[in-house]
Amino acid sequence: METFQLTAKTLEGLEEVLAAEIREIGGANVQTGRRAVHFSGNTELIYRANYRLRTALRILKQIDSFRFSSIDDFYVKCMKVNWESYMNINHSFVIQSTVVQSDLFKNSMFASLKVKDALADRFRQKTGKRPNVETIEPDIIFHVHIAQDVCTLSIDSSGESLHKRGYRMIQGDAPLSEVLAAGMILLSGWNGETDFVDPMCGSGTLPIEAAMIARNIPAGRFRKQFAFFNWKDFDSELFEKIREEDTQRPFSKKIVASDISAKNIMGAQTNARKARVFNLIEFHTQDFKNLNLSLNNACLMMNPPYGERLQPKELENIYRMVGERFKHQYAGNQAWVLSSSPDLLKLISLRPSARIRLFNGSLECSFQKYELFEGKRRQLVLKRKGD
Repeated sequence: METFQLTAKTLEGLEEVLAAEIREIGGANVQTGRRAVHFSGNTELIYRANYRLRTALRILKQIDSFRFSSIDDFYVKCMKVNWESYMNINHSFVIQSTVVQSDLFKNSMFASLKVKDALADRFRQKTGKRPNVETIEPDIIFHVHIAQDVCTLSIDSSGESLHKRGYRMIQGDAPLSEVLAAGMILLSGWNGETDFVDPMCGSGTLPIEAAMIARNIPAGRFRKQFAFFNWKDFDSELFEKIREEDTQRPFSKKIVASDISAKNIMGAQTNARKARVFNLIEFHTQDFKNLNLSLNNACLMMNPPYGERLQPKELENIYRMVGERFKHQYAGNQAWVLSSSPDLLKLISLRPSARIRLFNGSLECSFQKYELFEGKRRQLVLKRKGD
């Protein structure tokens, strides 16, 4: 099978996690970039990457790369691309462009227009007709990346962003992206060998992604569509072979999803049923300050509120309460908290053992780890420091 240059797009801060995932499914020559991981692989790997990767947003297959000296030169070289090997006259298409430090292209729209013209003119030359542009639900998506005088052309194998797993029926007020949730869990090192608790679960994204990781259920298991279904060379038998691989593993620990809102818990249960992990998750309608679980060496992970929906005083009280619960109810475990507010995180009043910079949408966040030592262990640590 022929090998291609591939790029997996991701969220800032998840590049290394995604690189590890890509190596695990057989990607070669893996190199991280900014919000991207570059690697090589064949058609089977393209299908598997879309179906299995938890922290990828989309998978691009490079189809050409060239230098250009002028706009006319750029157009001529785009005309020479064998577009008809990737689509036919009946396919709708769209061109999406990114321009970085180019003297010739001042904006991405102009770059997209020139590539679109070249593609359409080539089809008109060869067939007398041109395919239609469709911006909403195109059959084929081409990506153009221009950095100074270098253009890289790719075809998008994913289509709709891969964070859209297909199980989210109910959406909470400020839902986490499925890719961010999976990335947080993988960054924490949790792998299903201990209990997992989200005491502010909202619509259930963290617990559901945790259950899928624990059982090794593919991230794309419930997606109905990938862009490569529309490719001229789509091999349905090969994709079915990948879908039928039995990779699931047993899971005997506990996943707990709790929230103060009964409506949120109902939504989380609906989403968990759709993802077929309902029986793996224990649901509670409970304020975290009253949630008393017997845990040892578990992973608590939460995305507490930090936006506009609550008054500052309410937010401050929540973070103080979180710190108190960590210290007095959940010693002997590990906790991770995602928040965009450094001031609110300070109110937890525990020193984090790790800080990771992540983005929740456009919000820059800190993902902080807290080792919740038992009292005696903490005293021993302090004594050793005193020595």
